[in-house]
Amino acid sequence: MASGILPHSPQFNVQSFNFKFPRKNRTVLARISNEQQPSSSNGSPPSSSSSSSSSSSNQKNSFPGKLEADVVVIGSGIGGLCCGSLLARYKQDVIVLESHDVPGGAAHSFDIKGYKFDSGPSLFSGFQSRGPQANPLAQVLDALGESVPCAAYDSWMVYVPEGEFLSRIGPTEFLKDLEKHVSLDAVKEWRKLLDAVLPISGAAMALPPLSIRGDLGVLSTAAARYAPSLLKSFIEMGPQGALGATKLLRPFSEIVDSLELKNPFVRNWIDLLCFLLAGVKSDSALSAEMVYMFAEWYKPGCTLEYPLHGSGAIIDALVRGLEKFGGRISLGSHVEQIVVENGRAVGVKLRSGQFIRAKKAVVSNASMWDTLNLLPKEAIPKSYQERIEKTAQCESFMHLHLGFDAEGIPEDLGIHHIVVNEWDRGVDADQNVVLISVPSVLSKDLAPPGKHVLHAYTPGTEPFTLWEGLDRKSTEYKTLKAERSEVLWKAVERALGPGFSREKCEVKLIGTPLTHKRFLRRNRGTYGPAIQAGKDSFPGHSTPIPQLLCCGDSTFPGIGVPAVAASGAIVANSLVSVSQHSQLLDAIGI
Repeated sequence: MASGILPHSPQFNVQSFNFKFPRKNRTVLARISNEQQPSSSNGSPPSSSSSSSSSSSNQKNSFPGKLEADVVVIGSGIGGLCCGSLLARYKQDVIVLESHDVPGGAAHSFDIKGYKFDSGPSLFSGFQSRGPQANPLAQVLDALGESVPCAAYDSWMVYVPEGEFLSRIGPTEFLKDLEKHVSLDAVKEWRKLLDAVLPISGAAMALPPLSIRGDLGVLSTAAARYAPSLLKSFIEMGPQGALGATKLLRPFSEIVDSLELKNPFVRNWIDLLCFLLAGVKSDSALSAEMVYMFAEWYKPGCTLEYPLHGSGAIIDALVRGLEKFGGRISLGSHVEQIVVENGRAVGVKLRSGQFIRAKKAVVSNASMWDTLNLLPKEAIPKSYQERIEKTAQCESFMHLHLGFDAEGIPEDLGIHHIVVNEWDRGVDADQNVVLISVPSVLSKDLAPPGKHVLHAYTPGTEPFTLWEGLDRKSTEYKTLKAERSEVLWKAVERALGPGFSREKCEVKLIGTPLTHKRFLRRNRGTYGPAIQAGKDSFPGHSTPIPQLLCCGDSTFPGIGVPAVAASGAIVANSLVSVSQHSQLLDAIGI
């Protein structure tokens, strides 16, 4: 599974290092229908509720195939693709609309000069569909009959104020690291934390996200179906563990505080893990998320895995599954508005003016703020609008994508590195934490022979206010870009050693929050909602507008790959019958 900090990174234009927009529509049609097209030749909605019906009446129909589906999905991020592909597997007529000219959203890959870069997901945990590291995304791929080959490894390099060390996963290896690089006191406290957390992990993992749906049918597909495993997990954890399980929906800091953990490194390390997973520190991270992660990283037999051929291989597999079962994906199709008639979402209007009718539902894989902006103002309940507008946001990113010669680079270079400059500033402070991924270490095909690809980024900590209103072509913007990327360069030089030279890089791409906002069309370039456990909750998948559902990082606790994959599956499940849902669970054996 992937850690929470999976940046929503842009694809760059190789000439200007600025954002690249799709120039034309490209549609992949896997479901061809003989049904009659809507009476309006340009696909405009038949009623007067859409502003496009008169202004676009003379436009050419550039959208191939029929202009309707059972379900229309906005966005081809992992959440949208999981939703769309499962709906196709459920024999629903579904179309996924993507504004860009490649699918994948934050998880897409892009090629420059023979280098294949991950734009987003980079640090994954186990990528199995069953067992202690069961991954919702892997379970979706199982349901589609698709798989992604992976390379396994067990450590990542850490650079912290206390020193540098190779952090290894597993129940005992990290204890050895603590003893060597921190103190015996840190070892005692970490063991105390594991003893308290691991027993309750069974409760956090006993209910597969793919069993959840958004109606009372969940009593059959989840509660009844997995009651025995839930009961078993509570029995095995004992009275103390059961008491801890009652805190799963509370901030993780409450568990930490109850154990009276005081070692500075242990507290800082916990905050770092929380921030990387959930975008917030331990006083705001949901305990269930962290317990789940601890079970993935610190139980016996755990491993880390990276998808061979990059994160784009995951997107390719999801698209294959979508098409295999008759789903459609249309690239270069920018949704301008969700059309609401008689209070219900009935389809979407594209920038071209065309109308795509949704017979059953519209599913938005956009962020909560961007979904709000797609709706007609008069259709939005005031309370819903106020809640979305008041929801705190994570900050944005600085990105550095590099392609360079491997000569002079250590042969034992690991795939992942994390640099923390100062604990005192906090892991959520800007310019303080840098994550580095060199996936060509494990997947040689991502770079030309003898070369490496690298992605470094500040994990959702770059303030959008520094960039707001700047002209991307201005000297001021370019100067700020150079200044704010320096922390990335220095972290890379520290991780790769003296054999690395920034001047010798064959590809140098720098992304900013404005790049982020422009490419992914994310409000203020944000990583996602900064929901504080115990004080607020995620809005969920339903909306006040009938037939409009949401999936993605604004809906499900945790804003990384596991959460968005689960959210897409839950929405798909909610749109089919309980019997269909149960049959799918039987088919994949979970």
